[in-house]
Amino acid sequence: MEQDWIWGLIGGLMIGSAGALFLLMNGRIMGASGIIGGLVDGSGRANWTERVAFLAGLVVVPALLVPLYDSVDTRLTDNVWLLVAAGLLVGFGTRLANGCTSGHGVCGISRLSLRGMAATVFYIAAGGVTVLFARHLLGVI
Repeated sequence: MEQDWIWGLIGGLMIGSAGALFLLMNGRIMGASGIIGGLVDGSGRANWTERVAFLAGLVVVPALLVPLYDSVDTRLTDNVWLLVAAGLLVGFGTRLANGCTSGHGVCGISRLSLRGMAATVFYIAAGGVTVLFARHLLGVI
């Protein structure tokens, strides 16, 4: 029996711990879209170094782990345009919902935020419908 689920558990524990530590240290919610949004719209000028360090960690840490693995199968599509469209739609959705899955899903649910719970339900439902449509009906992923 494959033990791949353990990596999801470890990753979830790491994200949850990071969210709790971010809240305790800064008094703010750890939401990636809010951190990026503050850099883009200029509202995060006061703590831009912290925001850039957070985003650098999102890129650098996985890159540091690459030598530990022979191969990593992300099951990601080779269709670059589909990835670009998906990224733009995710960005649009996070602005529309005033947050992303890390802000609403991880930090919102852990704080028993009704808004965070509702947003997470809709994120999961929209993701399921998108996979059903894109993979099983259109065959693009």
